[in-house]
Amino acid sequence: MKLTIIGTGYVGLVTGTCFAEVGHQVTCVDNDATKVKLLQGGGIPIYEPGLQELVQKNVAAGRLSFTSNTAEGVEKSDVIFIAVPTPPQPDGSVDMSFIERVARDIAGAMTSYKIIVDKSTVPVQTGDKVAETIKRYCKAQVEFDVVSNPEFLREGFAVEDLMHPDRVVIGVRTQRPVAAMKEIYTPFKAPIIVTDINSAELIKHASNSFLALKISYINAVSVLCEATGANVQEVAAGMGMDERIGRRFLNAGIGFGGSCFPKDLSAFIKISEQVGYNFRLLKEVQHINSEQMQRFAKKITDTLWVLKGKKIGVLGLAFKQNTDDVRSSPAIELCQLLLKEGATLRVHDPKAMDKARPLLPNATYVEDMNDVAEGCDALVVATEWDEFKKLDLEKARKGLSHPIMFDGRNLFDPQEMERLGWIYKSVGR
Repeated sequence: MKLTIIGTGYVGLVTGTCFAEVGHQVTCVDNDATKVKLLQGGGIPIYEPGLQELVQKNVAAGRLSFTSNTAEGVEKSDVIFIAVPTPPQPDGSVDMSFIERVARDIAGAMTSYKIIVDKSTVPVQTGDKVAETIKRYCKAQVEFDVVSNPEFLREGFAVEDLMHPDRVVIGVRTQRPVAAMKEIYTPFKAPIIVTDINSAELIKHASNSFLALKISYINAVSVLCEATGANVQEVAAGMGMDERIGRRFLNAGIGFGGSCFPKDLSAFIKISEQVGYNFRLLKEVQHINSEQMQRFAKKITDTLWVLKGKKIGVLGLAFKQNTDDVRSSPAIELCQLLLKEGATLRVHDPKAMDKARPLLPNATYVEDMNDVAEGCDALVVATEWDEFKKLDLEKARKGLSHPIMFDGRNLFDPQEMERLGWIYKSVGR
């Protein structure tokens, strides 16, 4: 099928590339001409495992193309996906200006029936607003359908998640676009849920908020584990074997971050308030997440006492492993707290250092993780990169003035670290 994706961020670029990979003809639109030129040359502006190779493969095969001309994208395709940013506003609500602008652009370029698909994460009832906008600004007065098709991609695993989804959600107002939407997703061999638009939009926010709740729950449990001498990893393993609960998202640490969970949680709370419901449970999820960071930072100050003048090595800057994304990164937040207290930092991340530099301009960036500890008073693990498990612990111990590690992601075994002579502080153990 001929498809157009408007927006080439994480969601738009991965979606468009994977659609091309299964045989669709895809045009990706972005108003950033520099980004379009990079993509046309086979480069990508983000790090996502496996993505660049797929972009290059499908550009070469002629199934994937890029343009900065929205009208061209609308003209080429019968199905247009909107995958533009929906950033948070100071009050927690969502900035819908990008969605509205794209809806107007699509309306102005339409000359025949089109299916317009909201792929961006949007508040419930956005589909109605998009439909109203297109109807208002479509000079040709042609028929169209608006569909909600939320994404469920994890950064760092986005290609895998799109190629092998656990479900596809399609929200419609009429049955007319259903056959085309099913045809798009047939190659992915996943269960397809067809529902109304409002339900589809709520599924996305409800899902992400529930996952954030699981993380905050196990972080709250980790506090009890530390107070009683229990091990949060053993507790999580025992809980996770119950199929009603599951083991995923039960990893204690310094809290969740990224471009989705904090934003979607705030948006869902705000959406609830707007319809008259005080979602106190989700407000507590936010509170626990904030407390978890403060609690971990207190471990560092309690151990080192005065941070002013101390040099601290930090492993990890991205908000999670397998990505270069530092938006709302707990690792960045922790670094900023340490700098505020007067510490100096030596930092390393396998992929995120370039994007971290504007946020941490005074840190020293180290290319080899095994050199981060050199001359430092303590070492902090802030992101759960698998590479960090292979850290040369002996070299790091010798490089430190005192063998102190604060492991915010529980990557190492406490007993083994103690045997090796470390003063080792982790989370919930």
